[in-house]
Amino acid sequence: MKHWGVLWILVLLIQTHEILVKVSALDGFVSTRGVHLMLNGSPFFANGFNAYWLMYIASDPSQRNKVSSAFQQASSLGLTVARTWAFSDGGYSPLQYSPGSYNEQMFQGLDFVISEARRFGVKLILSLVNNYDDFGGKKQYVDWARSQGQSVSSEDDFYTDPVVKGYYKNHVKAVLTRQNTITGVSYKDDPTIMAWELMNEPRCNSEPSGKTLEAWITEMASHLKSIDGAHLLEVGLEGFYGESTPQKQQYNPNPKFQVGTDFIAHNQIPGIDFATVHSYPDQWLKGSSDDQQLSFLNTWINIHIQDAQNILQKPVLFAEFGRTNKDPGYSTYKRDQIFNAVYSAVYSSASSGGAAASGLFWQLLTQGIDNLRDGYEIILNESPSTDSMIAEQSQKLNKVRKMYVRLRNVDQLKRAKEIRDGQQRGANNSTEHPANLV
Repeated sequence: MKHWGVLWILVLLIQTHEILVKVSALDGFVSTRGVHLMLNGSPFFANGFNAYWLMYIASDPSQRNKVSSAFQQASSLGLTVARTWAFSDGGYSPLQYSPGSYNEQMFQGLDFVISEARRFGVKLILSLVNNYDDFGGKKQYVDWARSQGQSVSSEDDFYTDPVVKGYYKNHVKAVLTRQNTITGVSYKDDPTIMAWELMNEPRCNSEPSGKTLEAWITEMASHLKSIDGAHLLEVGLEGFYGESTPQKQQYNPNPKFQVGTDFIAHNQIPGIDFATVHSYPDQWLKGSSDDQQLSFLNTWINIHIQDAQNILQKPVLFAEFGRTNKDPGYSTYKRDQIFNAVYSAVYSSASSGGAAASGLFWQLLTQGIDNLRDGYEIILNESPSTDSMIAEQSQKLNKVRKMYVRLRNVDQLKRAKEIRDGQQRGANNSTEHPANLV
């Protein structure tokens, strides 16, 4: 009877886990197993958003209510992953004034972002530098090196100049080892952070083969992982196919479109835990019809899911997608079509055990920061149809996650039963053969 008692205790614990699963779902570090992100032993599928501005707004304590509002609104629609910047280099009110010199007020803004994400059950993807000039980017790093007498002539020297690479490595270390002034937890020890991103949309136009970026990613991935082995790491790629798979370049916006990146080769680098894809057919296929853009998007999404599943054997996140309201002929319906294409593909993959883990739309704004509108903004409660679509996707992915939790619990019950049966057989054998006790 004591074995049955142990079994029923296990059943009770599992039932309690089911009841509390919503509360505890985001505890712990996200990891990977095969093509799945994993959390608490089960595959992790999440609906998400981009909000690059969080640190900047939170650096002003009088504006922090806007950050809290964004997380609260996002959480109300079931959004549980946010991607944002952990960089702002040079210029007005930066995070990094100059190499190794930091703005404590801005860093405290990032502290607040992480603490609020934790409070509202949102995991964070933190990007560490920009490819573009906005917020400094790789150009600012090269300019800093030039001002110190380095012979650099191109922004792409960011990837090869030893001084510039040293600046970047130092920034990585400064961010990862930062101790949050609100929670007291070092960033590298905080499970609120889901992953680090090496760069937002890295490109190297001066060297289209992808070899320069491959060497840089390899070096920086190793450096970051030597400091923080607990968190996941991704590159920040847009998803363009390169020289390692010439037969797949037909799926790029233009078969001749090469920016020095390689979706397959760069995501196979040791230390890179999952792949990312960005999707902007309205930018990449200007002048084409809505139907052509939607057709491209469907193919773009599905080929990347297949390649993540079969070639990379890693999870893939659709880390940016959207449609600008600044184009002639824009309508909310047309934007919703883009959302539906991404959401349907992610759900179909997730529900069948595939590699797609999440879609993060660009970008979430909240009331009172109209100056950050870029045409892609989603301000919740302004477009009921989009809000409804976001909430529905969150609910569907949550059901998939719970399905995997239940399957895991069934496996636990089966294993417990096998142990109990084995113990019972052993006890019966001992009773039938007293000599075994001698």
